Amino acid sequence: MLCYLTGLRFLPVAAALAGGIFLIDTLTSLQFAVASLYVIVVLIAAHDLHRRGVVITGVTCAFLTVFSYVLVHGFVVDGTAPLRSAVSLVSIQIATILVLRNASANLRVKEVERERANLARFFSPKIVDQLVGIHTPFSFARRQPATVLFADMIGFTAYSSGKPPDVVISMLRDLLHLLSEAVFSNHGSVDKYLGDGLMAFFGPPLTSLRDATNAAVCALEIVKSIERWNHQHTRCNEGAVRIAVGIHYGEVVQGNVGSEKRLELTLVGDTVNIASRVEAYCRTLDASVLVTGEFVRC
Repeated sequence: MLCYLTGLRFLPVAAALAGGIFLIDTLTSLQFAVASLYVIVVLIAAHDLHRRGVVITGVTCAFLTVFSYVLVHGFVVDGTAPLRSAVSLVSIQIATILVLRNASANLRVKEVERERANLARFFSPKIVDQLVGIHTPFSFARRQPATVLFADMIGFTAYSSGKPPDVVISMLRDLLHLLSEAVFSNHGSVDKYLGDGLMAFFGPPLTSLRDATNAAVCALEIVKSIERWNHQHTRCNEGAVRIAVGIHYGEVVQGNVGSEKRLELTLVGDTVNIASRVEAYCRTLDASVLVTGEFVRC
C-alpha cells in the first residue's frame, strides 16, 4: 500500500488543482465555465489511476461542479449560469470517456505485445506476425499434418567436460542459438529445447506446401552451422561436436499441456515419437541427418 501511494506522482497535483477550481468557481463571479477546467484534473489524474480511479475522478469533478452551482445559485435555474454548468458537465464527461478509451487502447496494445512475446517463444517472426494479425486462439487442441524435426548435439558432454559451468552454459546457448536460427529462418517453430538439442516442427498452425522443403533446408543449415562452429571453437586436442537430425512427416495433435500453473504449447502423437527415434538412430548409422519415407513422399 505504501509503495502504491509513493508512486502517485500526479494525483496530489490533480487534487490541489481541483480544490483551486472549486474555490474559484464558488467564490468568484467570472462569466465563463470555470468548472470546465476540471477536464485538466481528469487528464492529470489519469497518469496515476486505473480505469476505476478515472471514473471516480470524473464523478467527483461533476459533483463539485453541481455543488458549487448549488452553493452560489441554490436551486434556481436562471441566466447563463445553468448553461455554463451544463457545458462544464459535458466537458468533464467527454474527457472521462476519452481517457477511458485511451486506457482501453493501451491495454490492448500491451496484450498484443505480451501475446507476441509469448508466440515468439515458439514461432518464427513471420508466423508471429500472421498469428497476431488473425487473432488465432490456442486454447483448444487441433489435429494437423506436420513435419517434425529433432536435433541433438553428439559429443557436447565430452567437449564440455572439465570446463567451468559458465563456459558450458555459454557454449550451449551459442549452439542452441544456431539451431534456433536455422529453424526460424526457414519458417519453422521451436516446440521445446531438450538439453543440448531441440524439437522443432514445420506446418502448424499455418501449413503450406513448402513445410517439408523448409525442414530439409533447415537440417542442412544446422549441419553447416555446427561445422562452422567446430572450425572456430574446437582445439586440436578436443573432439568436435557432431549433430544428429531426424525428420518425420505425419499427423500430430497440437495444444496446451501441463498444469494450471504452467502450460506449454506442444505437439504430441506417433509422428513426434518416430521423429525422435529417427534422430536417435543417427548414432547407429553414423549419419548427421536421417529422414523417413513418409517425409520423402510428402
